[in-house]
Amino acid sequence: MFRKLQLLLTFLLAFATAKAQSDSSHIRMSLLTCGVGDELYSSFGHTGVRIIDSAQGTDIVYNYGTFNFGDPDFYSKFVRGKLLYYVSTDAFPAFMEEYVYEHRKVEEQELLIDGDKKRMIKTFLEWNLLPANRDYKYDFLFDNCATRIRDIGPRVFGAGFKWGQTLPADSKLTFRNIIDRYLAQKDWERFGIDIVLGSRIDKVMTNGQVMFLPDYLRDGMAGATIDGRKIAGETQVILQQGRETKKDGIDQPLIVTIIIAVLTILGLTVERLKWLGRIMSFTLLLVTGLLGCFLLFMWLGTDHQACQNNLNVLWALPTNIIVAFSRKKSRSRYAIVAIILLIVSLLLHLFRIQALPLLELMPLLLALLFVYGMILRRKGPNVSRA
Repeated sequence: MFRKLQLLLTFLLAFATAKAQSDSSHIRMSLLTCGVGDELYSSFGHTGVRIIDSAQGTDIVYNYGTFNFGDPDFYSKFVRGKLLYYVSTDAFPAFMEEYVYEHRKVEEQELLIDGDKKRMIKTFLEWNLLPANRDYKYDFLFDNCATRIRDIGPRVFGAGFKWGQTLPADSKLTFRNIIDRYLAQKDWERFGIDIVLGSRIDKVMTNGQVMFLPDYLRDGMAGATIDGRKIAGETQVILQQGRETKKDGIDQPLIVTIIIAVLTILGLTVERLKWLGRIMSFTLLLVTGLLGCFLLFMWLGTDHQACQNNLNVLWALPTNIIVAFSRKKSRSRYAIVAIILLIVSLLLHLFRIQALPLLELMPLLLALLFVYGMILRRKGPNVSRA
């Protein structure tokens, strides 16, 4: 009996010694996932890597979402997709101040990896902090604060590292679908972003791609493994959400586009409201033309990958600006082409090549059809006169 007890104690001592040797780094490492906020920039959450070093007495968060707002060319670079973000560090209490103030939820997942692997990650993060390495060209969908952290695991640990499954195997979820979900409380922002972003975001996302969102990165971390062993502990809420999300009962863009459509159709079909028809026709052609020019600029003149291949220019024709001021009879031929292109854009939506925010957009497209129809009927009247 004594012999068995001695063997058991020897085994426990050997196990404890091996465990201590496997993590003598004095480092506790975790992934922080921060909840969504009320402002557009915080609508998708945030993420960071927390490292507590008990030997040095430090508690630091590595943050890939930092940019220089004081840059004199900030707005120009932001619009053109050339704004540089960089990795920075904050003391944990300072990092948390914003989320406490905004009543945003913060979750933490401790990494259950040995000391050598923790040092590998810390070494990489410190290397990334160097001025020569810290900057990167931000891209909301493909290169952001979450994707930078997502890519650390495979880069540091190699082929043995695997992210957990975040989407069902038969998922058909697209980038646009997930963006619309996160902006469900922000009608105008969702409507505008749906128009500005091109067909690239209508591709079905892979398991890795969806981790551009911090919530899905958290889910991927929950099932992540190195050589088949899980690396993350249970998700712990370290700051409870105290904010309330409220949704207005009215879809405001839909109401506005319905009003535009009603005014346009009444102005073009009621004899006594011809003046209104001229105003609405001119305004629709001018505004959709300006919108088309903006979409082309975002597609061809910027580095925003999500704005490329934007087929909304088929209904928001940049040439509508010219037609709004034109008095030529050739506008009737233009109207035929414009109607065909508008129908093509609807077919592209139907075949899921590029989705439209169809609920809010349909009244506006109907109003455009009436404008083009009246141009055909009148064979080029001057709709630019108010």
